Amino acid sequence: MREAITDLWELHSRGVVVAVTTNGLVVPSGVANLGRGTALQASKHYPWLAARLGASLATHGNHVANLGERIVSFPVEHSPLEPADLRLVTRSARELSALADAEGWTEVALGRPGCGGGGLVWADVRKAIAPLLDDRFLVVTLSEPGFG
Repeated sequence: MREAITDLWELHSRGVVVAVTTNGLVVPSGVANLGRGTALQASKHYPWLAARLGASLATHGNHVANLGERIVSFPVEHSPLEPADLRLVTRSARELSALADAEGWTEVALGRPGCGGGGLVWADVRKAIAPLLDDRFLVVTLSEPGFG
């Protein structure tokens, strides 16, 4: 696992797969709740994201999912009303690694999972996920996004 301070969305514009931290809430209309962090950023750029993630959550549950266009969900919370769950983050890291293997991805970027609005401490998260994510994975400290 590598780390950098960079713009996640600049990486995406250069062809890097981006894992968007998410929660498991689907609202009554069937779309996912993308209320903060990288999920909110992604939803502003990709209006289809909430519907695709909502369908995936309804079908497969709160698991890592390839949502298309080099965007992957990375669950960190069961609900936006609860803090991030380190066990869920760890499971998501395992699932993301397996998906990258299956898809043949050579570079995947994600923000520090669960460490923004989720309330986890990066040192704890890093210790849990570093053994699971090889050098294909770049964990970024977010700078300002390249779109708005």
